Amino acid sequence: MPSRSESLYERALKRIPAGVNSPVRAFRAVGGTPLFFERASGAYLWDVDGRRYIDYVGSWGPMVAGHTHPAVVEAVQEAASRALSFGAPTEAEVELAEAICRLVPSIELVRLVSSGTEATMTAIRLARGFTGRSLIVKFEGCYHGHADALLVKAGSGALTFGNPSSAGVPAEVAAQTIVLDYNDAQGVRKLFDSRGAQIAGVIVEPVAGNMNLVLPAPGFLEALRGECTKHGAMLILDEVMTGFRVALGGAQQRFGIRPDLTTLGKVIGGGLPLGAAGGRREIMEQIAPLGPVYQAGTLSGNPLAVAAGLATLKLVEAPEFQEHVSGVTQELIHGLKDEARRAKISFSAQSIGSMFGLYFRASPPTSFAEVMQCDRERFNKFFHAMLDRGVYLAPSAYEAGFVSAAHGAAEIDATLAAAREAFKD
Repeated sequence: MPSRSESLYERALKRIPAGVNSPVRAFRAVGGTPLFFERASGAYLWDVDGRRYIDYVGSWGPMVAGHTHPAVVEAVQEAASRALSFGAPTEAEVELAEAICRLVPSIELVRLVSSGTEATMTAIRLARGFTGRSLIVKFEGCYHGHADALLVKAGSGALTFGNPSSAGVPAEVAAQTIVLDYNDAQGVRKLFDSRGAQIAGVIVEPVAGNMNLVLPAPGFLEALRGECTKHGAMLILDEVMTGFRVALGGAQQRFGIRPDLTTLGKVIGGGLPLGAAGGRREIMEQIAPLGPVYQAGTLSGNPLAVAAGLATLKLVEAPEFQEHVSGVTQELIHGLKDEARRAKISFSAQSIGSMFGLYFRASPPTSFAEVMQCDRERFNKFFHAMLDRGVYLAPSAYEAGFVSAAHGAAEIDATLAAAREAFKD
């Protein structure tokens, strides 16, 4: 008899492309039937068949405080009792903007939107509008949402224009994006030497989380900042994933890099749809209705999402919060490496803040090419072995993992016990 997840998946396939509303949920990378969930609390998820899992996906990053945190739920319920949407300004929007600007000092003005993709679209448009230039630089393996200009893969070699990585993206749009290797500071300098006057901006995940977790090499972010400053281009840090996760002030605080523009999402919505683009006042004053760069959104600043975000940021600001969640993440990583070593498995892992990466290779990767060298089949086997033992990891070898403040010693011990057996499978 099929499980409820299997039955629901069969129904979904008839009305939803691939049965899911976001590609990675389909389990195509790891095989098998995706799980359908019905509730969550703290560090745990329960699927529709009633099985409980320790969650290391965290809705792909937002749930840094844990699922259904009482303070967040109460804030959303209170907001919902007053209105679901106004399509007009609210006091809470002002409070959230003030909190963001206080916690991320490079942001002097901020525009709220409804997703990380909207945030990066807005930042790119602002960079082009402010500089009057067209070219955008991104890095292989970094994902910045599904806007046309950013769904671009590397060209045939260094310093070449990118090629569309999705059907429906015109080649002439992709031709406005140049793709370089992540952590290749020399490649960045070479490009700016030849085309600096044409580059509107550089967008980068300061810690890559969409090709698994890849840390910036020493000097890489500094090189980006230096070249953008020298040539009048905008440095855009995509902190949709890293914001309030790798440090209270994001990766820019941790690495001491001040961008021109920053994009945020995930944590600032507390689990509800919310994103933001912000930065230097003179750049942000170019956005409508102050300036000629147009952006709008019916649900921007939605009161429920803003309430969830404000409540989450208040929790994240607690003095012990970052230390606790970072410490638990390190315990997880150290434990997994120890278990793999005992099992004599080629495996490595690393973390920063409450993000982590698992790799079936001898050492953590530093580039997209090295990520591709990981043993994907070994990961898929490990994923299913862990799932069978009640641990929910991202269903892809190319996604970072997340720990929440609700994870503690009991969850780490149970995860390591599951890994001990999974490494034997």
